[in-house]
Amino acid sequence: MSATTRPAPAAQGAHPPAARPGRRRGGSWALGAVVPLLLLAAWQLSSTLGVFTAYQLPPPLAVLDAARRLWLNGTLQLNVAISVQRVLIGFAIGATLGVLLGGLTGLSRTLDRMLSPTLGAVRAVPSLAWVPLLGLWIGLGEPPKIILIAIGAFFPVYTTVFSALQHLDPALVEVGRAYGRRGWRLFSEILLPATAPSLLSGLRLGLAQSWLFLVAAEIIAASIGLGFQMTNGQNQGLTDQLILAILLLAVLGKLSDVVLAVVEAKVKRDRN
Repeated sequence: MSATTRPAPAAQGAHPPAARPGRRRGGSWALGAVVPLLLLAAWQLSSTLGVFTAYQLPPPLAVLDAARRLWLNGTLQLNVAISVQRVLIGFAIGATLGVLLGGLTGLSRTLDRMLSPTLGAVRAVPSLAWVPLLGLWIGLGEPPKIILIAIGAFFPVYTTVFSALQHLDPALVEVGRAYGRRGWRLFSEILLPATAPSLLSGLRLGLAQSWLFLVAAEIIAASIGLGFQMTNGQNQGLTDQLILAILLLAVLGKLSDVVLAVVEAKVKRDRN
């Protein structure tokens, strides 16, 4: 009778196999869905029990039906497309200016002392305070909305780039200069890549601010967009459309943040 073959013992010091990245991501997504599902259940329960009237808080199916109706007549797609377009353009302008001015003040003590007090004061101005002033200067239309969103995106990016440059190792600047890098080439080829993780964090904050400033712009002076849909829903008693706009802003803001988070994670992995 032949001896039964036994599996070879594990080598000493061997580590258990690491969990697969896909499994970790799946678990993270599942865990992240718990709170939204609980909120959805509480929403439905409060509507069923009459905690709020249908005017105050329509049930989820009513909001879904409003989305279907607006989708069929093309209003929903148009509002989403216009709001996304405004955010992307304003964010691109504000982030670019934030990187450039943050780089200039971060590398020049003179510019830092000259500009930082003024920029700090401007940063403290609430977003809604800009709306009437921009309306007087520029008038109605897209430019004041884009500028307002750009203001929202500018300050987080500017602050992050400025702070990152302040904390860079001075030896990095010396190395760059030793290789003949001066001015813009030093900043773009040496210093900016060195601040990439901090810059991406600033871009995520700037993008979140862009969505906040979008709502301010569209609530006050717009005839189209998700902010206008909120105001129009309030004025006409269409609470289902108002809630739908809020949900869409939350989803779009989160999706845009996820895109930058993926890029940020990739940059950090490449640097490590």
